[in-house]
Amino acid sequence: MSLGQLHYTSAPPGPDGSGFRFTALTPGLPQSVLREAEQLIGYEPPRNAPSRPSATELEAFPRAFSYSELSDGSRLLARTVYTGADYSGRWGNFHAHAVHLAPGRQLPDGALPVSAWESPGWAAATPRGDAPPALAALPPSTLLDPAGLIAFAASRAPWLAAVFTDLQRQAEDETAPQVVLVERDSADVARWVALASAALPREAAHRLTFTTYTRRPHLAGQRIVGVLPDDAHGLAGSGRRYRVHDCSAPPPAPDGPAPGPDGSEPAPWAVAAARIWSAGAFELFQHAHGLPGEPFTAGPPSALALCAGIDLPSSHRTAAALWACEHPAELDGQELDGLVQTLAAPRQEAAVPAAETAALADLFARVGGNLRPETAAPLAARLLTAAVRSDEPVRPPDPGALTDEVARQLAAELGPELRAGIADPAGGFARPLRLLRVAGLLAVDCSGLVTPLAHRLAAALLADPSAYGGELHQTLADRPDLHTALLRELDAAALAGPASVTVLLERAPMELESREPLPYLRMCGWKARGPAGGGSGDRNGELRAVLEAARVSVFAHPPLLRVAFRLVWGSDTPTPEEARYVLAETGADVHRPAETWPFLVTAALNGRPGDPHADELAHELLAAFPTQLRPADRAALLLLEFARDLRAGGAGPGWVDRYLGLRRAAEPVNPTVLEHVCGRIARRLLTDPGAGRELDDLIRSRDADLCAAYERAAREDAVHSQVLREPVYFADRFVDWNAQPQAGGAWGKVRGALLDGVLRPAARALAAEDLAAVEAALAKRGARHAEDFRAWNRPGALSRLGLRFGGRDSRPGKAAPRRRGSGSGSGSGSDDRYRDGGVR
Repeated sequence: MSLGQLHYTSAPPGPDGSGFRFTALTPGLPQSVLREAEQLIGYEPPRNAPSRPSATELEAFPRAFSYSELSDGSRLLARTVYTGADYSGRWGNFHAHAVHLAPGRQLPDGALPVSAWESPGWAAATPRGDAPPALAALPPSTLLDPAGLIAFAASRAPWLAAVFTDLQRQAEDETAPQVVLVERDSADVARWVALASAALPREAAHRLTFTTYTRRPHLAGQRIVGVLPDDAHGLAGSGRRYRVHDCSAPPPAPDGPAPGPDGSEPAPWAVAAARIWSAGAFELFQHAHGLPGEPFTAGPPSALALCAGIDLPSSHRTAAALWACEHPAELDGQELDGLVQTLAAPRQEAAVPAAETAALADLFARVGGNLRPETAAPLAARLLTAAVRSDEPVRPPDPGALTDEVARQLAAELGPELRAGIADPAGGFARPLRLLRVAGLLAVDCSGLVTPLAHRLAAALLADPSAYGGELHQTLADRPDLHTALLRELDAAALAGPASVTVLLERAPMELESREPLPYLRMCGWKARGPAGGGSGDRNGELRAVLEAARVSVFAHPPLLRVAFRLVWGSDTPTPEEARYVLAETGADVHRPAETWPFLVTAALNGRPGDPHADELAHELLAAFPTQLRPADRAALLLLEFARDLRAGGAGPGWVDRYLGLRRAAEPVNPTVLEHVCGRIARRLLTDPGAGRELDDLIRSRDADLCAAYERAAREDAVHSQVLREPVYFADRFVDWNAQPQAGGAWGKVRGALLDGVLRPAARALAAEDLAAVEAALAKRGARHAEDFRAWNRPGALSRLGLRFGGRDSRPGKAAPRRRGSGSGSGSGSDDRYRDGGVR
């Protein structure tokens, strides 16, 4: 490529005029470039410069070396020096030599612009002769040597990070403020540009514009502006436009990097770059530029710096470790060893931040297997120490990462802390679990602490099953002794509360296999994870499967039956049929020590009214547990057994009296039992032809439950159908329900309701011949019964006969006429039970 040249100075009169003008140009340069260049390459001497300097003094004048972007996207690299007097003897002349780079072009061989500082290719005066040809290259300066730059970086260490931070902002945001460097020597500004160009990503370094000297910084458009101390006044406080770094004054933070002009902390990448230059390891920048990662991330330069043994803050160590985890192949074996050794070295900090420790653990897990033992062991020791002393979780390294000597040293040092931490119940169980794993790695004996830890662990898991996680699962796999102890604790908990253990096993994938029996835990495990899952509907079959899962005979360990009951039925009650099945299959002997017989009693007493299994179960329980039953339960079961006898026809006379006696002994009686027994009595009264005396007992008893059950039974469809179908049955019910109209109370309400609600609709529905058959059947019991029926069944008779059929005179002191009723016994002729009453 070619670099068009421009020379500018004060020249004698000629074709182009006199005074300051372009005195030599490479042909072809656009006029627009010349107009912009003229504004960029001027020179104004320092304020305190001598007006008529000697040759020696001229050499001390600042040199304005600049790299500027023009409006068309091209660049201008220029060197302007003060020359003293011009051709006419007037003072104030200068000479500018510049080269023009077309848009998108760089210096030959990709050289950075700053490399041309004081290049031998710069001319001190306008060349004679024809127009200067385009230059093929600008030889690099010999003044920006590595040793000199390293020394300069060391002298500017307090400002490095802050300046690099501002340059990073410029590279990321074109509207960021300009960086103003206050130096006493313009050469130092050039050195600053050299430091920045080496540290910045290559593309950003080529875009970096600068000038090493100007008297008027507010007119400069470059990104870096160098000024003398006298010219920096008035720039401070203009943070939106300028970031002023006064390197001519003592550093504001002699013990560390200076903050930015606004007091902000330096960026992580800038800190890493500053540390690299301060350590004289500038060659790392070129390596870092070729590593994967976003520009200005701290990971790559931090990793290379640590590989070289350069110390960095914790955040950079963290960034380096994380970057190395993602790109382990980018570091060779020697670099990786260096990185790990630096990271494992003892630190002065009292406590290493948790983020750094976690990153080191991730790095060790990623590359630990590729390290030499003598390199891996110190980092593993550091991680284990952090795992013991840090409140945050730290993933410990694999057991093989430690050498025997390091393991013995750590066991002696950390043993007391490990035991104390495992035994400490405060703060949950996460930390004790981590410490127990570390103790296993270091062969520290903590056997006496395992059972108490398992006890605390079981309590915590039962209270919150979600606490079971990957770390606990891994710890149980690593520590079989803890796994066994925890299973024992859960087995004991299953005996006391199987439901909570079942919930835990449903949610936690805990391994249950063990050489120990653990019958209660195995039953809970089957319930939680079994193939049936308790959803088949056959609870007796489920009970059998749960007991089989225990792998222990229920006859040898009766409490298994109680736990199995709670697992299968929970808070529910077995049905009487299920309870009879269990009792028949297991026998009564196992229920006594298992204390499950109360479940069976509850099943009988809570059975559905009318269920024949309920009264059969009551009969079996009375025979099986004669001494265990409470008196009230025994009486209630006897009531159910009495219902069984009624159903089977084996009950002797005096049903109501027996019912009343058992009820008094069983009070308070379960309503379902009352409904069951009363329903059986009522149906017998409605179906047994010889139950007349029993009905008299019911009427006299005034038992509201029994009367209500009688009414419910009388209103059933079967009674209604039989009344319509059998005239004799109709006649029996009329005689029964017409009995004792003076009784009042519960019976008084029932008889009238049945006469009007059951028999009257039936009478209206019967044909005339059927009604005649009813009257004939009543006549056989006595003429008065037939007469009463005719009077009752006449249209409009209800209002006239209301008082005579069970009503009461509403007048004070007037009682209804007394009448003695009769049962529904069969037979012909008059019934002398009615001789003192009846319808006249």
